[in-house]
Amino acid sequence: MDSIREKRDASADQRKRTMGLLARATVAELQAGWQAVAPKPDVHPVRGPETGLIMVRGRVGGGGDAFNLGEATVSRATVRLASGEVGHGQLLGNDREKARLAAIFDALQQRPEYRQTVLRMVEAIEGRIAVEDRLQAEQTAATRVDFFTMVRGDN
Repeated sequence: MDSIREKRDASADQRKRTMGLLARATVAELQAGWQAVAPKPDVHPVRGPETGLIMVRGRVGGGGDAFNLGEATVSRATVRLASGEVGHGQLLGNDREKARLAAIFDALQQRPEYRQTVLRMVEAIEGRIAVEDRLQAEQTAATRVDFFTMVRGDN
C-alpha cells in the first residue's frame, strides 16, 4: 500500500515540476515541442484559453500579517485528449496560446507514449532557465557593493 502511495506522490511531484517549467517556457519552445509530437492526438478544449486577474498577497516582513499587494494578469486553459487525459495550463501574463500549449503538454505527459517527448522538451526548458538564472546572478554579483565601517580616528 505504501509503495502505491509513494508512486502516486512521485508522479504528482513530477507533474507539478513539469507544469511549473511549462509556465516558464517560451511560446517558441512550446510550439517547437508540439511540432515534435507525432502522431498528434486529438485535443478538445474544456475551458479557455482565457485571461483574468488574480489578487497577489504579501506578508509584512515576509511572515507577518497578510495584505493585498495588487493584481496580476494570468492565463489558463484546460484541454482533454481524445483518450480522456485532462491537462491544465496556467501562467502569469496574457498569452492564451502559451496557456493552451502548456495544457496540451500537461495532458500528454500522462500518456506513456508521449512522456519521453515531453520530458526531453521540459529538460531543455529547464536548461535554458538555469543558464538565464546563472547569467542574471553573475550580472547582479558584478554590481554588488561591499559596505564596511571605517574607524575614524580623532587624534
